[in-house]
Amino acid sequence: MRLTGSVIKEQGVTFAIVLVKNSLFNSTSSKIEEYRKSLIPVFGPIPIVFASQDSRGTFKYHGRKDIVNFLANIDPSRIPWKEYTIN
Repeated sequence: MRLTGSVIKEQGVTFAIVLVKNSLFNSTSSKIEEYRKSLIPVFGPIPIVFASQDSRGTFKYHGRKDIVNFLANIDPSRIPWKEYTIN
């Protein structure tokens, strides 16, 4: 499986951001957390924030509030996206 994401260190906090489909945001919080936990082998024990883009290109985020607030105030084109392969 492939996913698009990034590991970012900003203001002393290292976190991962992963692009997901909008439908994940409509899932139960336990399903969202289950998916987040499944990514620990990829990113390690750092906060993982999910990002989704709507039909107008607007990003929304799900995760730790301080990180979500930070991401909401930057242009997503500044994020160094990369592809990850998960076995």
